[in-house]
Amino acid sequence: MKKLFRFIASLFKWLWRALSFARQLLLNVLFIGVIVAIYFALTSETPLTPKKEAESVKVAQSDPEPRALLLNIDGPIVEQRQRLSPIDTLSRNALGQPVESENVLFDIVDTIRHAATDEHINGIVLSLGDMPSTSLTKLRYIAKALNTFKESGKPVIAIGGTYSQSQYYLASYADEVLMSPDGMVMLQGYGSYNLYWKDLLDKLDVSTHVFRVGTYKSFVEPYTRNNMSDPAREANQAWLSQLWDAYVRDVAENRGIKADMLSPSAEQLLTRLRRFEGDFAALSKDVGIVDKLMTRQQIRRYLAETFGSDGKDSFEYTGYYDYLPKIQNGFSLPGNNNIAVVVASGPIMDGQQRPGTVGGDTTAALLRDARLDNSVKAVVLRVDSPGGSAFASEVIRNEVDALREAGKPVVVSMSSVAASGGYWLSASADQIIAQPTTITGSIGIFSLFTTFENTLDDLGIQSDGVGTTPFAGVGLTRALPDEVGEIMQLGIEHGYHRFLSVVSNHRNMSMEQADQVAQGRVWTGQDALNLGLVDKLGDFDDAVSTAAELAGIENYQLDWMQQPLTPFEQFINDMLGQSASALGKTVQANMPSIAQQLASSPQWQSLTLLEKFNDPQGRYLFCLNCQYQ
Repeated sequence: MKKLFRFIASLFKWLWRALSFARQLLLNVLFIGVIVAIYFALTSETPLTPKKEAESVKVAQSDPEPRALLLNIDGPIVEQRQRLSPIDTLSRNALGQPVESENVLFDIVDTIRHAATDEHINGIVLSLGDMPSTSLTKLRYIAKALNTFKESGKPVIAIGGTYSQSQYYLASYADEVLMSPDGMVMLQGYGSYNLYWKDLLDKLDVSTHVFRVGTYKSFVEPYTRNNMSDPAREANQAWLSQLWDAYVRDVAENRGIKADMLSPSAEQLLTRLRRFEGDFAALSKDVGIVDKLMTRQQIRRYLAETFGSDGKDSFEYTGYYDYLPKIQNGFSLPGNNNIAVVVASGPIMDGQQRPGTVGGDTTAALLRDARLDNSVKAVVLRVDSPGGSAFASEVIRNEVDALREAGKPVVVSMSSVAASGGYWLSASADQIIAQPTTITGSIGIFSLFTTFENTLDDLGIQSDGVGTTPFAGVGLTRALPDEVGEIMQLGIEHGYHRFLSVVSNHRNMSMEQADQVAQGRVWTGQDALNLGLVDKLGDFDDAVSTAAELAGIENYQLDWMQQPLTPFEQFINDMLGQSASALGKTVQANMPSIAQQLASSPQWQSLTLLEKFNDPQGRYLFCLNCQYQ
């Protein structure tokens, strides 16, 4: 037995030394990378001098040749870019979750709108092959800008080998959709699926303790069930069907075809596909989903005839990533009538957090800055969050109340999702504006944690000791006393009552009415309007107009409130950002694809959220099923 313990001790000692060595090695590599980056930055002749850079910009701006804007979006579309350390960037890239190519929704829209009035832009080519799955709400906002562009009389042409569901939605707004003869349009519909862990936890003898209020509050179900409950299935089917109906309706109208051609049953699809002997491209052209089937060479010639030839077997164009900096170079003096925009995007966490998550203290500080800034007359709070910490949500909502007490109206603009904690922090705004396809509601609360006393007992490990109260030592290794469980449930019920009070007080409902629309149920923006949870339907532009109207101002500027980079963060981002990204991609290329798929799946990300949740009281307002694909 002594030999066994010595072996275990030596094994752990060896593992610890290996981990320490790996950590020191990584730090040394990063340090050397910093030194090398500084050396090349100081000695390289590649960067343009200020004079050369000015000349380059001048030449680009004076180029009279009209050309197409190539909207070649590469990477996810977000409300706000994440701010990660280089090591975080490395690990995310290694897991197939690149962050360096995030595209801000408002940048895309502003670029399209600017191109509509730019005499040097004679059309748009949509090349969306690298754009990943995107929520319908964000796609609709981009589509609105494309319609505005088309009103200028300039053509929009979509090109692609194959089209995913999100890519095709935007392509359907083009005047022409071109596709490879060997391509296909993949319209699989919307779904919300989770992994369920109950049997695994039972086999491991893990005790799962769940405290919740809300019939439809389904976040905890993967840990307590082997399948989706009937209430959750009913609610999820309802809002998913509404979103899919909206998708099909928009595309069918754009293409001038019947809606049932876009959403056939499996039997109908088989019948149609047999007519074309399995040729998806020919079927797509026949039903009117695409206009022309062309090889890449044919597409380049066709675009050269439409937008002008570059003399090198292609067409005259400027890429989105080249065009965007040019339209962002403008500088305007701050005015006295500003509308502050505060973005709350991502899971809600307590304390100071980087962009990509909603920090309770961080977001509250931005709202406070807007309140104390005399030039700010109103605030638009842009919410794109499935919720998280109950405490942090209330910290943010308190600042919304403080803004209103200071006489500055607050308008919430709901993006793809503003549910659970995302709804809590929105509830007391002067106006709540959602899009019909926004996912909101999920008014419920839960707490969940696991203990391993039975697992340890199976391994022959016992926990014992003394404490001054019944709560001392309660945690992972000890069973939860019944009285402690009852105390926690009472706390959760109090939290739910607080949530209902917030909704009741600010949405002009009785507590009973609030409870009827709550219970953790998810609603679309359209349903939320009918139920009184939001004030009207509209997008970000409508929210800004409403804020200006409430503030009584006509001429205003948008002031995008952002947490500033520390000097160290700026230095690290400048020196190591590209190196970390490149190294991450190298690691990613050598990872098994199944590992990448698991790490990037919504189910796995939802599971790992448990590690990030940090509410000081362990109470959470989070909507698990608000993620769909």
